[in-house]
Amino acid sequence: MGVEIERKFLVDHAKWNRVQKPKGTPYRQGYLLNDGLRTIRVRVTDKKGYITLKGATSGISRKEFEYDIPLADGIELLDAFARSQVEKIRYRIRFKGKLWEVDEFSGDNAGLVMAEIELKGEDEEFDKPAWVTCEVSDDERYYNSNLSVKPFSKWGADR
Repeated sequence: MGVEIERKFLVDHAKWNRVQKPKGTPYRQGYLLNDGLRTIRVRVTDKKGYITLKGATSGISRKEFEYDIPLADGIELLDAFARSQVEKIRYRIRFKGKLWEVDEFSGDNAGLVMAEIELKGEDEEFDKPAWVTCEVSDDERYYNSNLSVKPFSKWGADR
């Protein structure tokens, strides 16, 4: 059984803009199912496709199963079946032995930059880069599946 243990943080734009970054990967991802207990996501990059099944979140953990699919199938699934979508550029940054994935969102979520770190255990310790700010792991508004239906640009004063 696959388990994802992930923490999410907002990013200080000014500090992030000064970071030496590797080339980012464009992602388009859409949701075939998102009922609060289960999520089925299709994701494509410029080279690959994926389908991911996720269970309900408990703390910062949830069941996760991800499989490679042909890129053409991923695009067709997104176009024909996705109820909602998000687009972003993902950067993978190593910091003190850990991999950070930083997403710069576009479209209706433009202006949102979020960093994620996957852990081996919920109590695993790690160092945060200077560009990481407040944790939003428990704020469901920041789940990509929720950003696809209530984008960051529509939050108004709730930010």
